[in-house]
Amino acid sequence: MGEKMDRRKKYTRMVLKDSLIELLAEKPIASVTVKEICELADVNRSTFYTHYADQYDLLTKIENEIIDDMNAYLSSYSFTKEDEALLMTQKLVEYITDKKLMFETLLNENGDSTFEKRLMEVARRFVMKNTMEGTDLDEQFSSYLSTYIISGAIHVIKEWIASGMEESPREIAELINHFSNRGLSYLQE
Repeated sequence: MGEKMDRRKKYTRMVLKDSLIELLAEKPIASVTVKEICELADVNRSTFYTHYADQYDLLTKIENEIIDDMNAYLSSYSFTKEDEALLMTQKLVEYITDKKLMFETLLNENGDSTFEKRLMEVARRFVMKNTMEGTDLDEQFSSYLSTYIISGAIHVIKEWIASGMEESPREIAELINHFSNRGLSYLQE
């Protein structure tokens, strides 16, 4: 009986999450109601409140799952210094590709801006740990540099998602790395 309940709970949470994501594709979280989520998920409100406090709690739980999953995903790879930046970027872009609808929705104008900041922090931690650790750069300078690089990378990814993801994850990773490593000198090559 317990296994059946666990499957039912998982299914209920999944349809509630999917319903919120579908609604966020159309409008901002402040305009989404619990009633709308429940109607779309075909779940009654008391069931919703068994799992979540409100639509913001549901959104936070979705974001937390993605951030935890992304940390685990990126941590599962080990890179050598030579290929580290490109492969880490490619793995991040592949992860986003696998969860296209989720990222497309959470990074659009209706999504929660804190998610983008949290995503940037995950990427920044990996950049700082894997590429700037061991350099003789000033810590504050390294922080500014990683913020600059990650902000640009996130916006390139957002543009790539918005334009239909025509390039492969490898091509986008290479583009981001070229911009990060060569900046405007990339245009003169």
